[in-house]
Amino acid sequence: MTLIKSISGIRGTIGGNPGEGLSPLDLVKFTASYATWAKEKSGKNKIKIVVGRDARISGAMVSSIVISTLSGMGCDVINIGLATTPTTELAVTAENADGGIVLTASHNPKQWNALKLLDSKGEFLNAAEGEKILQIAEKENFYFADVDNLGTVTEKDYIGYHIQQVLNLALVDKGAIKKAGFSVAVDAVNSVGGTAMPALFKALGIKNIVEINCEPTGHFAHTPEPLPENLVETSEIVKNSKVDVCFVVDPDVDRLVIINEDGSMFNEEYTLVAVSDYVLSQTSGSTVSNLSSSRALRDVTEKHGCTYYSAAVGEVNVVAKMKETGAVIGGEGNGGVIYPASHYGRDSLVGAALFLTHLAKSGLKCSELRKIYPDYFMSKNKIELTPEIDVDEILMKLKGKFAGEKVTDIDGVKIDFADSWVHLRKSNTEPIIRIYSEAKSVGEAGNLAQRMIEEIKSVI
Repeated sequence: MTLIKSISGIRGTIGGNPGEGLSPLDLVKFTASYATWAKEKSGKNKIKIVVGRDARISGAMVSSIVISTLSGMGCDVINIGLATTPTTELAVTAENADGGIVLTASHNPKQWNALKLLDSKGEFLNAAEGEKILQIAEKENFYFADVDNLGTVTEKDYIGYHIQQVLNLALVDKGAIKKAGFSVAVDAVNSVGGTAMPALFKALGIKNIVEINCEPTGHFAHTPEPLPENLVETSEIVKNSKVDVCFVVDPDVDRLVIINEDGSMFNEEYTLVAVSDYVLSQTSGSTVSNLSSSRALRDVTEKHGCTYYSAAVGEVNVVAKMKETGAVIGGEGNGGVIYPASHYGRDSLVGAALFLTHLAKSGLKCSELRKIYPDYFMSKNKIELTPEIDVDEILMKLKGKFAGEKVTDIDGVKIDFADSWVHLRKSNTEPIIRIYSEAKSVGEAGNLAQRMIEEIKSVI
């Protein structure tokens, strides 16, 4: 059993002893801690919290405990039921709520669940806020409401609202999409995307929709992280279905992966690249992605005469940098598109609608559209160390060793070379250094990673 308490939320496997897995007692403790924090933040005794969940098997059980605990803390709850993470984020602001809790373990397997915590803007908490909640939980410093002050529970459905928000975006051209006459497939891995994504496509005027794993049972048909090795069967279905494009989402629908009409992968790193290319062709402004995302976004941004900025890994860090720089589009290379004209959160519905508009206006096949972007290839590795080794010291030595290159140290050490880069990050939970590298070929990316492994060994 596993329970991971971090500033970004609480996640764990269902069952086991309290404190060892995500047990009902842990759910009560961390929900009460969040409610305590939210009350202090708002300065009010009576607050409103939105709760949404993905379709995983434990969702109903976890949701009932979380909602009852919030009510027991005197919070009024808007229960939006089965909802995507971005839907829940939008519901927080639509309800003028004081916060929100998304019950999802994102791309993790079915035995996992989690509490993702939102502020009153429908955005993830920053590090200081997350740390405060962990401190409250550690001391169990919360107070439950008496019988006359229990919170109310109101049930609402926000999927339709979310879809209408997407349709209202100025750069989503429903007419162009409908005129293109696309056939679209979607693999929703048996979670909430199975409800949201087909409904979006229908609203965009698409008549032929091939639904793959769209029944929201929580029994994931394949490993839920939308990586190529998990989508072999889906790619085969796409190839045989004669569709123009396939969209694949993770269980909470904040990661968007695209499969070309011939069953080949568009590449998750290029979801943000393609959407940004379209947005920048219509709106001048800067872009942001995290340090471990493809350099292709920088290339596309500069092609439009705009400026690219990088941020530390983590959605909250990307959002902070986007706000700081006034970015018009940003996100993460795992298929996470953040479009501020909608809201500051990764949103696959927004991403898919913008991509379909781009595809329609381009007049190209999906595979042809992919070919217009520069090719980069990524390699992901790690080196295991012994606990007594000072990882920070190793990274500092490597920073000095490559001082002649462009080095960024806001999140580990990233070294930018002329045609490649490598990003070294330490793990917060185990003695390892993760090594992400990107180059113009698979071989070059792999060789760069191996070179860095040898460099690490040389300074230990």
